[in-house]
Amino acid sequence: MAKKQADGEGLNIPNRIDALPVRRPGPIVAAVIVALLAAMLIQGMITNPRLDWPTVWKYLFNENVLEGIRYTLELTVISMVVAIVLSIILAIMRKSINPVLRGVSWFFIWFFRGTPVYTQLVFWGLFAVLIPRISLGVPFTDISFWSVNSQDVITAFNAAWIGLALNEAAYLSEIVRAGLEAVDPGQTEAAQALGMKRSLIMRRIILPQAMRIIIPPTGNETIGMLKTTSLVTAVPFTLELQFATGAIANRIYKPIPLLLVACFWYLLITSILMVVQSRIEKHFGKGFDARAMGTRGKQPPLPGKTEGEPKDDINKINEAGFTGMTA
Repeated sequence: MAKKQADGEGLNIPNRIDALPVRRPGPIVAAVIVALLAAMLIQGMITNPRLDWPTVWKYLFNENVLEGIRYTLELTVISMVVAIVLSIILAIMRKSINPVLRGVSWFFIWFFRGTPVYTQLVFWGLFAVLIPRISLGVPFTDISFWSVNSQDVITAFNAAWIGLALNEAAYLSEIVRAGLEAVDPGQTEAAQALGMKRSLIMRRIILPQAMRIIIPPTGNETIGMLKTTSLVTAVPFTLELQFATGAIANRIYKPIPLLLVACFWYLLITSILMVVQSRIEKHFGKGFDARAMGTRGKQPPLPGKTEGEPKDDINKINEAGFTGMTA
């Protein structure tokens, strides 16, 4: 009886019809077709002699390739750390009451989002030509307290991560701004009523709640940054993964196997980043996870009920009352 009531959602319905679900062959046919296509693709990749898998395995752990992976990861990490810090500053400036700060932030975002990253990297590669020396002194005069040769500071590696970081900061700042604006303004008003300063409110109230919205697109931008490092040849910086594999390919006249080597390492690193992103999303999503609504299966049994009997009497009473009023 208990099982019958549970199946009937708490109601005893005489002559119940046990209807079977409608069979839908479409998903099964689609799955078979997709599986066949995938098997054909895998079989073609394995048996195609032009892919030259022995060469792929030979250079997969080549020292130049591994060094290229190291530089690629360094560029990605440094660029993203600097870009995240700058993006938070830019997003806060966009929300500032000071029009000068808002204008500077808007101009930065407008400029770096409006020009291609390749063009920006070329510019940073020519920085020492445009500005031979970097000096610190009295503005608008020839008085200088400190001076250094630009080539000693803006090396190829530094120019690469500076260009990547500034470009990425413009995009991340809009992501951060969207996350900050998604937080209920009542949170700020309540914190101000407690006498908290604006900086403390941003650090302790707004940012922790905005991280749930900021993290997913930031993870995507990080993965995009990993692949964008292949453009630093515009600086030129010639030690990252794509250039390293390309140099080997030009030397042995086998571009396809070395492209597969680069693809393998990019896919491996991207997969690791996706796992890390998922863990971080779960951490900042605590307290916001979706939960089933209603009393069914979420509360202990009502007085006089057992575990096997329906627990949603209140819902049924409300539904019956609503039906009676609308009859």
